[in-house]
Amino acid sequence: MAVGDKWQKRSHSRISSGERYASRLLKFVFSARLAAVTPTPTPPVLTSQYLEPGHGGSSSNAQKKSESWDHPENRAGSQPPFDRLYSPSPLGDGPASGASTPRNHYKSSGHKPSPMAKAFTTESRGLWNDFKSLRWAIVPCALKYTFSPTPIHSDTFHDSRSASALKMLMIPVVLWANWELLRPVIGKELPNPFTPLIFISHRVPTSSPEDPRYQKGYGDLLFIVYYIVVWSFVRQAITLYICRPLARASGIRKEAKIDRFGEQAYAVIYFGFNGVWGLHIMSQLPTWWYQTKYYWIDYPHWQMVPGLKRYYLMQCAYWCQQLLVLVLGLEKPRKDYSELVAHHIVTLWLVGWSYLINLTLIGNAIYVSMDIPDMFLAVSKLFNYMQWKRTKVVSFVIFVPIWIYFRHYLNFRILWSCLYEFHLMPEYAKEWSPKDGWWMVWWMQYQVFAPILLLQFIQLFWLFLIFRIAYRALFQTGVDTGDERSDEEDGPDDEIEPKEE
Repeated sequence: MAVGDKWQKRSHSRISSGERYASRLLKFVFSARLAAVTPTPTPPVLTSQYLEPGHGGSSSNAQKKSESWDHPENRAGSQPPFDRLYSPSPLGDGPASGASTPRNHYKSSGHKPSPMAKAFTTESRGLWNDFKSLRWAIVPCALKYTFSPTPIHSDTFHDSRSASALKMLMIPVVLWANWELLRPVIGKELPNPFTPLIFISHRVPTSSPEDPRYQKGYGDLLFIVYYIVVWSFVRQAITLYICRPLARASGIRKEAKIDRFGEQAYAVIYFGFNGVWGLHIMSQLPTWWYQTKYYWIDYPHWQMVPGLKRYYLMQCAYWCQQLLVLVLGLEKPRKDYSELVAHHIVTLWLVGWSYLINLTLIGNAIYVSMDIPDMFLAVSKLFNYMQWKRTKVVSFVIFVPIWIYFRHYLNFRILWSCLYEFHLMPEYAKEWSPKDGWWMVWWMQYQVFAPILLLQFIQLFWLFLIFRIAYRALFQTGVDTGDERSDEEDGPDDEIEPKEE
């Protein structure tokens, strides 16, 4: 029995939805590489026009037409043959083993696949299916994005008329709006149950309406979950609909570098915005520009200004979403993948723990020290991918001292404060009384110190890589200031001439 027939038989077997979901979940957990995360449900037409010169013979138009289900006369609005479809996977798509995929076709025919013979689509499979399979993390909005596998790369968009992350985001908004419209009928005294999803909640009752203060509560978890979906939508929408076309307009042709360009362009947008936002929040606090003694004076800092709480929770949602990106494999792993995973875990430890024990002022300071250098790092990488030689060298020279100042000098000041300014905390707060917001028994000093120190170890490793890049660029002939962490992405056939500025 052919592999395609096996999958077809399995797809029509009467198994419960619970068993089907459990099967997908097990594949998701134990799969070493989630190829399905890079969704490619529609393979390219396998004709000689997509082969590199010298690797395929000519074929007649009639033969091309008969081989291609995608031809208008063969397609007629129907699905492609089953052996051309991709099999079930943790996200509902992915190449079936032995199916007639482009890779197997080229392998069996002896032809070398062209780098252009690829398809990239983010077509939805329906709202409920997208939700339970986590496909919403890669389906940004109700447009299907397709990278057309033609000799001239193109990015096309067309209506998919199906579910997406945007629709998932709009459901709570519509429900919240309907509740507000029906409030005179439902009752003005009843709170809107959808408010904690979209807006910060748990206002301190005794605070002034003109200058409100907020405390933490269980509604914050709903806010974080909702904004994980928001960041997934924002990331995929910006990467697919803005950054990929921009990469092609910048002269980048290799698909791997286009993906890297999209990741770094999104990083510039996110870290640039949140770096400025974090500085604005810090300017309203007594800790402005790392006045470290105020991390401890007047502790606990459980009454937060609205901007600080919103900033903190959205940052937490972002880092949860980034961990999801790593788990789903939406970004190609680099050589420092283990360090990156450790960095995300320690960051979430810092975010959650500092919020729980009312150390949000020190958390804001750490956020700022991370976001600003990350933006300059991403800018330097963009110039590297665009092969603007002089510009990327200048950006790298600017980036290095910024990284050292924010990621190391300021963080060492915070570590010093944890050891030598901890005593500035009020004596009544140095006991374990969560109901009063006091958590700072003597050993908590080291609990605060430890994750910041671990984060510093990871950053020192990255600083070593930065210095190695600088050393090779200065003292070794022909060495470029590229991303030391990246895997090799360009083959000898895919070299791109650097742009002249």
